[in-house]
Amino acid sequence: MSRAICVYCSASTAIDSTYTELAIRLGEQIAARGETLVFGGTNVGLMSTLATAVKSGGGRVIGVIPVQIQGTPYAFDQADELIATPTLRDRKAAMEQRADAFIALPGGFGTLDEVIEVIMLKQVQFHKKPIVLLDHNGFYQPLSALFEHLYAQRFASAEHHRGLYHLAADIPAAYEYLDAYQPPEFPIRWF
Repeated sequence: MSRAICVYCSASTAIDSTYTELAIRLGEQIAARGETLVFGGTNVGLMSTLATAVKSGGGRVIGVIPVQIQGTPYAFDQADELIATPTLRDRKAAMEQRADAFIALPGGFGTLDEVIEVIMLKQVQFHKKPIVLLDHNGFYQPLSALFEHLYAQRFASAEHHRGLYHLAADIPAAYEYLDAYQPPEFPIRWF
């Protein structure tokens, strides 16, 4: 059975082309490795670019959309499976359930919401799946600095919580982490 990679990414069409190129390369890699893409299911921005690259490479695509998008031009109708959920919370849960691993491309508030939630779910042991922040051109360095601030102020444990996620500078580094991943063990209490 092939691995299902849930990719969180932007629906924006106003972003720099370097992010579009990154999404294409990731999509090509997912397809070449025989993996399944699980994504937000829309036909705009990096989501569309990524899914199109996976499909072009012969890969399988599962899209998960809010029901309001069903039947509109915004739904990625080329998906092998397109799931409509009643709420955004249900959408995130459906994506998480179908995924074996998570990669966050650069993105906006929706991407941050998704990746923070999946990190938190791992922290409270609802899953043990790998989470990678694709730190293209240092995109996630400000978020990483915030995480370091949480550790310094003892709102989280650096010893335990750094193992919840991984920052990868590029796609090969992301796959090196995913391929070698062993779920970390976390204590019930951290302090």
